[in-house]
Amino acid sequence: MANQTWIEVALNGAWTRRLQPRIPVTADEIVREGVDCVRAGAAIVHAHTLDPHTGRQNNDVENCTAFISGIKAQVDAIVYPTAVPPPNCTDWQQRYETIVELARRGLAEWGFIDPGSVNLWRADTPAAPAYGDDRAIYSNSPGFVEYAMQLAEKHKFHPAFACYEPGFVRHGAMLHRRHPRTPVPVYRFMLSSVFTFSFPPEAWALDAYVKLAEKVAPGAPWMVAGLDVDVLPLIPAVVAMGGHVRVGLEDARHGSERSNVELVDAAVAAIQRAGGEPASAAEVRKTLALCKPPPA
Repeated sequence: MANQTWIEVALNGAWTRRLQPRIPVTADEIVREGVDCVRAGAAIVHAHTLDPHTGRQNNDVENCTAFISGIKAQVDAIVYPTAVPPPNCTDWQQRYETIVELARRGLAEWGFIDPGSVNLWRADTPAAPAYGDDRAIYSNSPGFVEYAMQLAEKHKFHPAFACYEPGFVRHGAMLHRRHPRTPVPVYRFMLSSVFTFSFPPEAWALDAYVKLAEKVAPGAPWMVAGLDVDVLPLIPAVVAMGGHVRVGLEDARHGSERSNVELVDAAVAAIQRAGGEPASAAEVRKTLALCKPPPA
């Protein structure tokens, strides 16, 4: 039986159309592209809620509700948002109030938890690309991450761990051991061609992340992703190692000429060439349900 490889599509991100002109911004645009991507082979859809006038990220729960419900009304998919105030917001409850409200509405199947802080800086420019100098630090204090994990345990959503550095894998695994009743996290290994965090998208980098995850979180699901990166060349190795992949315009090289659907199409083709098959949302849920809790 062919390996079932999950495809997550990250539709937009916080870049605005200045850096990624083809991103969907409004709820209707997100629904349309999300549905098309699921029909093309994605099982998981991730989107940021954006102000339709400025394109800037916000925490509009009604907008999130509209695009999550809109996608799920047409296709079976795991849909989860990023919905936060400006990146340096220090009010823990404010940062997660949208996710908590979505959980109350039965719409929080997965939720973002980034287990550490990182400098979002490019090696090819003297300025941060999205937020300016003082906001290039993406801050997630240990206390905040602990609070987020408590919410995941309470509201029973799967943490999506964005691992911007290898230490994030270790911290995420520690959190899951401390909160074993939390649904199984998904570890997303963040790579980049031009940002200075983590590793470049090379086979040795993927191998290092996988070996670390096998040591600290054996059996946990993982996927390869990143920012301003092309992960498609890594897909043969990902399929061979039993991992998963995220594509889409949040992660793609800035100024991408490919659409979200075209990126999903390319991922499907690469997975099938490597002997795998894209998983459905139902198959993703089944796999997660079979994952064992972490050792004490």
